Amino acid sequence: MLRITCPWCGERDYSEFRYGSDASKARPAHGTGDLKAWHDHVFLFDNPKGPHREYWQHVLGCRQWLVLERDTATNTPGAARSAREAAAKGGAGR
Repeated sequence: MLRITCPWCGERDYSEFRYGSDASKARPAHGTGDLKAWHDHVFLFDNPKGPHREYWQHVLGCRQWLVLERDTATNTPGAARSAREAAAKGGAGR
């Protein structure tokens, strides 16, 4: 059973969370007219094996977004932190 530790609510079952997206991808700048960059950001995804950062939302709890480190090979969750805090420190992918 996958258990995720929410920074605000503590350890909870993964069924309380919703996967958001890959947190390692950089979003194109707002207002850019580069359609290829937007196409790649929205429609192309990697399939990484091993440690990976992902956006998750605690939908049945505090409804906050978080960045979760998860090993995709073993489905083992690691540290979780606030997505807002991660963005303030220079991006969720770092």
